[in-house]
Amino acid sequence: MKKRDIVIESLNHRQPPKIPYFIGFTHKVKMQMAEYYGDPEFYKKLGNYLYMVEWEKDGLWKEVEPDIWEDHFGVRWNRKIDKDIGTVCNYVISPENIDQFKLIDPEYVFDENKISDSIKQNTDNLFCIANFGFSLFERAWTMVGMENLLVAMVDNKKCVHKLFDMLVEFNLKILEKFCKNPIDGVLIGDDWGQQKGLIMGPRFWHEFIEPRIRQMYSLVKKHKKYVFIHSCGKVDELFPFLIDAGLDVFNPFQPEVMDVFEIKKKFGNKLSFYGGISTQKLLPYGTVDETKDQVRRLLDEIGKNGGYIAAPAHSIPYGARTENIAAMIEVLQNQ
Repeated sequence: MKKRDIVIESLNHRQPPKIPYFIGFTHKVKMQMAEYYGDPEFYKKLGNYLYMVEWEKDGLWKEVEPDIWEDHFGVRWNRKIDKDIGTVCNYVISPENIDQFKLIDPEYVFDENKISDSIKQNTDNLFCIANFGFSLFERAWTMVGMENLLVAMVDNKKCVHKLFDMLVEFNLKILEKFCKNPIDGVLIGDDWGQQKGLIMGPRFWHEFIEPRIRQMYSLVKKHKKYVFIHSCGKVDELFPFLIDAGLDVFNPFQPEVMDVFEIKKKFGNKLSFYGGISTQKLLPYGTVDETKDQVRRLLDEIGKNGGYIAAPAHSIPYGARTENIAAMIEVLQNQ
């Protein structure tokens, strides 16, 4: 079977011949592993089953000062330490200016030629995904500030609804463009959780976020594409609602915040999982043998009857032990 077919077999909750996997790295760890393998292009030989298409126009991010990058929403990110994402260092929306604020036109962001060319480069017939990060809650807090957004959910609901409506209108146009292309799924990123539960709590998630993700999921499902969500933290209390909304695949499936084996038993017939390999404990602090044993257990138990894409629970962060990363790769490659 082609790798794409193996992923589809798994997502349809049938036992695939091998458990599909995807390994991603932060910038520093990618360099660390390139040195370990003595090959700057080692990542091309990992055997990943997923292919992330490129779709954003070049030049949307501009370095306005040394290590300060401005995105296409006007938000500035300090990348002096975190070279992958950065930290927000300005806010562009307030209650005073939201009525006048205009989001960027999706036509300015989306590159039809780029996504078409990127899809053509998927010559290994991998499962093709369009990745759409910072989609709603995350995008909102980067524009207004986390504390400001959470306070406004209590005392300025009208402002929050207006901002979220603006964002979902933008998102639906981008998703429509994705789905007109021959991709297999859309990965919608929106971190709602922390280590012990939801950042905004269930009440405000249901009020502000759920109705809008239902709109987004519905559009993707209408085009018969798989819906993935990336949402860090302990968010498993939302699984029944996400399944009802049409979610197919949950990522990152963090073992530090949820019992992944119990979650599989409880929801595994309705939801697939992508992730599960500990990046907070196992890869930085475990031994090589512990790493191999845990990855094998995930493949055997979570991968049973399909519904699993094995992966680190996030792009592997700096601090993970080189030997453990190599051990994980070895087990995944030698199923």
